[in-house]
Amino acid sequence: MKPCAGFAALLVVAFFLALLSPAAPVRAQVVLPDFADLVDRQGGAVVNISTTQTVRGGGRGLPQFPNIPEDDPFFEFFRRFLPPNPGSPSPRDLESRSLGSGFIISTDGFILTNAHVVEGADDITVRLTDKREFKAKLIGADRRTDIALLKIDATGLPRVALGDPNRLRVGEWVVAIGSPFGFDNSVTAGIVSAKGRALPQENFVPFIQTDVAINPGNSGGPLFNLRGEVIGINSQIYSRTGGFMGLSFAIPIDVAMDVVSQLRSTGRVARGRIGVVIQEVTKELAESFGLKKPMGALVNSLEKGGPAQAGGIEPSDIILRFDGKAVNASGDLPRIVAATRPGSRVAVEVWRKGQARELTVVVADTPDEKSGPRGQQRGQPGPQGPQGQAPAVPPNNAARPGARQGLSVIDLTAEQRTQLRLSAGVLVEEAQGNAARAGIRRGDVVVAINNVEIKTAEQFGALMAQFERGRNVALLVRRGENSIYIPLRIEPNS
Repeated sequence: MKPCAGFAALLVVAFFLALLSPAAPVRAQVVLPDFADLVDRQGGAVVNISTTQTVRGGGRGLPQFPNIPEDDPFFEFFRRFLPPNPGSPSPRDLESRSLGSGFIISTDGFILTNAHVVEGADDITVRLTDKREFKAKLIGADRRTDIALLKIDATGLPRVALGDPNRLRVGEWVVAIGSPFGFDNSVTAGIVSAKGRALPQENFVPFIQTDVAINPGNSGGPLFNLRGEVIGINSQIYSRTGGFMGLSFAIPIDVAMDVVSQLRSTGRVARGRIGVVIQEVTKELAESFGLKKPMGALVNSLEKGGPAQAGGIEPSDIILRFDGKAVNASGDLPRIVAATRPGSRVAVEVWRKGQARELTVVVADTPDEKSGPRGQQRGQPGPQGPQGQAPAVPPNNAARPGARQGLSVIDLTAEQRTQLRLSAGVLVEEAQGNAARAGIRRGDVVVAINNVEIKTAEQFGALMAQFERGRNVALLVRRGENSIYIPLRIEPNS
């Protein structure tokens, strides 16, 4: 009996020790969100949008091959390589159709979608989840932000709740509802990948990037947060195949609603403009201009007589703040300026010659866009063609000092200055080594070094010789019709 009693005593001690010892950590159970209730509440306010557009003279019959439909790949082959019959009919009109998504923002029938969904449409049809169809009227569209406002003749409609994109956090769950490839009310989910994303040729929208599956037909549909509030409009995808690849971009709903407010009241969007061409401030350019860290928007050229020039802004200025708002990157400035009402007098903080200065600029109105892509990208050298050719480099020139940093420059002739409408600058005769690696080319015109305007090749050589080895300098380069600052590192024995 003694062994049993001893064993029982050990069990009692072990039990009390277990009570006194710290509890082992319990692994938290991960629960994925349930989107079903959200879809039940908000799905009825998401609509399918179909458009038709007549393409004049878009089709030509093939009487030799009457059984080949026009969407068959062989149709184009036979049309191009077989001579037409004398009795061949004249080109005929074709009807083009497209699909997209949208969502109802008011019970009396106002609907939000993308401008590119309804662009050029002759007829717009809206289909609700209850299968009712309505002809829609286009109230207005803004290509620069890709927003369009439609109206259908109906009342008592379900509508979405609007949220605040500024409260959105990277990593947060979001849900899209739309009609990819025409499949009505398809639901996809993912997370916010980034906020305030700038895209090439899109200067006015701080996009929300997500990994939500978005495909053709989702355009114009809503992006919801988990509270069932619309925080964005699905607009674009990045893809090398035409299909979803994990990179989707949505227009923040606050940007869209500002556009909607103006479209409803005036039929157009008033957008501020100051007349500058800007570029990103890199680490090398920040060092060249004596700025502690890369920030702001570097001005490389100005509209002659424009608001910025009238307000005292100069090329080589770095705009740090506009109307009290920080310009952390160059892409911030177009959005901030565009959101400023034309006619406003605003304070502009610039970095010039090693110190901050405050100027005042009167914001002008941006003219309505007539044609061309949305948000034309600025601050990049354009292609050299018939309207943007570099000046010819003559074989000989009297002013040809020794090359600096792989750059050999010569004076511009009077004819070249007139042609380029420049009062300063030297012509790059040869760019090798360090200069070539920086991106400078033969035929470029160097207009300034940092903040100093260059008049002659001799001045260029003397100024370059003064810089310490190992530091960066900024060369303002004119190429065709465009200007850009290019950082050049001063290397020893170059």
